[in-house]
Order: sequence, then structure tokens, then C-alpha cells
Amino acid sequence: MDTLKQLLNRNQAWAESVREEDPEFFARLSAQQNPKYLWVGCSDSRVPANQIMGLAPGEVFVHRNIANIVPLDDDNALSVIQFAVQALQVQHIIVCGHYGCGGVQAALDNVALDPPVDDWLQPVKQMVKDHRDDLDALGEQERARSLCEWNVLAQMKQVCKTSIVQSAWAAGQSLRIHGWIYDLNDGILKPLCPSVASPS
Repeated sequence: MDTLKQLLNRNQAWAESVREEDPEFFARLSAQQNPKYLWVGCSDSRVPANQIMGLAPGEVFVHRNIANIVPLDDDNALSVIQFAVQALQVQHIIVCGHYGCGGVQAALDNVALDPPVDDWLQPVKQMVKDHRDDLDALGEQERARSLCEWNVLAQMKQVCKTSIVQSAWAAGQSLRIHGWIYDLNDGILKPLCPSVASPS
């Protein structure tokens, strides 16, 4: 059978099973979008935001890209953050990376990639240069894991710097920024630092 046809068949089976369990689910879902969370994560197919947090459709607004990077000049990321904070009034922005990230590994190994991927990874490549001595002091596996964590913390800071988040805090909006890492080996999410709820 055609693989795309299989996907459509699986979709029908999923929709039917959801309706059997909760006949009003799709009616509620289509009526409004009211998530409490914005997830800023990696595009890696092994890190599905809803599933690993145990959330249903409609419970998390999602932005994903290679290596969960948040450039302050990226209209895509900023538009998502703006819509989530201003229109949806999310209460939490979760910046989540994961161990085994291909984008982070490519930056660590200084792999020469074609644009636009190579351009996109420049912030992580710069992080490698800035922390060269620290990275060289670590074993190979720990080096990659540490860079994944440092990248999350750096992107979390980027989110905090946005005028969108700064304005929300200035207006007294309840908004917390979190930095998490996901371990593909055991499926566990781990906070990397305390959440931030106001300008520092």
C-alpha cells in the first residue's frame, strides 16, 4: 500500500478512536485554542512536544527548528513567540533541546554544510569557539551533551531578551521562561536551571 495512503488510514483510525473515547473532543478543539505553554524545540522527529509531555492536541503551541535556535532577527520565531504571548496569553515558554542533536553535533564537529543550514547553525558554532577550552577538557560524549545544554541556556536567554517577553513582563503578565533538555535514551525531560519570570 502507498505509504501516504497508510498515513491517511491511520489518521482516520486515530480520529475514530478519539471520538469513541470522547465524542465532543473535536467540537471543543475546533471552538478555540487556549494553550498554557509555548514549546520552542528542535525539529528532530524523535522529540514530539505533545507526546513527551503527555499533552493532548490544543494544550501546547509549538515552534520547532534545527537545534532549537532563537535568533533575535528571525521573523518566524519572533512571530510565534508574539502570537503565543500576546494573542494566546501563554503562561510558560519552554525552550527544549535534546541530547544527540544533529545540528549541535554538526556545529561541534565544524561540519561544512550548504546554506542555509550552515548559516542557521552559526550561533552554535560561535558557542563552540567561545567555549573551546571548556569543551576540550571533556570527553567526547560529555562534550556533545554539554553543548546541547549550553545551547538551551543560550536560547532561553534569547527568548528573555525579546521585546515581546520584556513588554509582557513590564505589563505584569504572568509568563515564565524555562530551559529543559530531553534525553532520547530514557524519554525523560530535565530542567537545566530555575525558570525566569521577570527581567534580570
